[in-house]
Amino acid sequence: MSQRRDITLLFVTRFARMFAYGLVSIILVLYLARVGLDERTIGLLLSLTLVGDLIISLWMTTRADRIGRRKMLVVGAMLMALAGIVFVSTNFFPLLLIAAIVGVISPSGNEVGPFLPIEQAAISEEVHGSRRTHLFAWYNLIGSIATALGALLAGWSIHFSTHIGLSDLTAYRSVLLAYSAIGLLLIVGFTFVSRAVESTTTTTPGATLFLGLHRSRGIVFKMSALFALDAFAGGFVLQSFVAYWFTLRFDLDPGRLGTIFFFANLLSGFSGLVAARLADRFGLINTMVFTHIPSNILLILVPLMPTSGLAIAVLLVRFSISQMDVPTRQSFVAAVVAPDERAAAGGVTNVFRSCGTMFAPVLAGLLFASPKTFSLPFFVAGTLKIAYDLSLLAMFRQTEPADGSVVPSLLALEES
Repeated sequence: MSQRRDITLLFVTRFARMFAYGLVSIILVLYLARVGLDERTIGLLLSLTLVGDLIISLWMTTRADRIGRRKMLVVGAMLMALAGIVFVSTNFFPLLLIAAIVGVISPSGNEVGPFLPIEQAAISEEVHGSRRTHLFAWYNLIGSIATALGALLAGWSIHFSTHIGLSDLTAYRSVLLAYSAIGLLLIVGFTFVSRAVESTTTTTPGATLFLGLHRSRGIVFKMSALFALDAFAGGFVLQSFVAYWFTLRFDLDPGRLGTIFFFANLLSGFSGLVAARLADRFGLINTMVFTHIPSNILLILVPLMPTSGLAIAVLLVRFSISQMDVPTRQSFVAAVVAPDERAAAGGVTNVFRSCGTMFAPVLAGLLFASPKTFSLPFFVAGTLKIAYDLSLLAMFRQTEPADGSVVPSLLALEES
């Protein structure tokens, strides 16, 4: 009974949090510009927000298995509520800077902070094997739907608020207050999660810990290096970059672009459910690789399409399979490390992915700046992602995890 309640609570908190991220992602830059910050200052603030989120996430996730997963989730929710309150209360840059670095706020609508790796480690404590992969697929789908709904609600709320006489500044602040209120609700939700989500495996006495890892350290860093390559490639085709490319190439208006990416995100979320079924039959690694390679071929084909309709169609087909590797990857990471390292492993791999993503946009921006090279990011991203897929297959094709036996087999692989 407690297992079902815990999983339900963690799914509810995931939906609420991603809904809040979707709300803020639409208005954050507009709000900061409205309160008087210039573009360079806003860019600096958002960059430091991402850096701060990485540092906070790494510190909390690498200690959650030992200090307590529920405690860290509550602290993360507190930081989320605090960030929203500070952002809505002042335009004094030093205070905003502190809130950006220490608090938890998402300028992109993507998952930030310590929540995802800790929640997935908690779910893995109560659910094993194939069922875990299916639950992770639903977990990601719920997040995609919540983010899309949050973004839609924020946009239409601002639109209607100005039509009934409210200033845009008041509307922006209302959204930020809603973000903080959701953070407070998350605190309540996490306090009702039971002790069953905590790690049941005690770290071996005398084990040397590094970033919360001990015997699975080598495997985690191997995976992290590969995941960083995949994320680096993805940084060339961030959603905002792809939207910008469609504007340059086909002069699409923002409304049509918003509709395209709304459906693209829904398709990517639902694809995880298919991935879980494929993993049951073909295994996690095979599902990750052999769905990811076709999606990357489609990514390369997008700029080769002669019309906007064909380019959009190829992009949507690509989105329908591009995220099939996400729940399978998350399940694989949870299965190949010791139970008392799951939160740390999730945190470390996420940080590597985030670091990989951070460097690519600078290079992509240089390519987009020239009419001769503005389509190259698609080719660079697709090629690097295929290299990642083949490397993943070569390194882990003989390792299909099965709970209870996977860690010894992987450690043997590491030693060889």
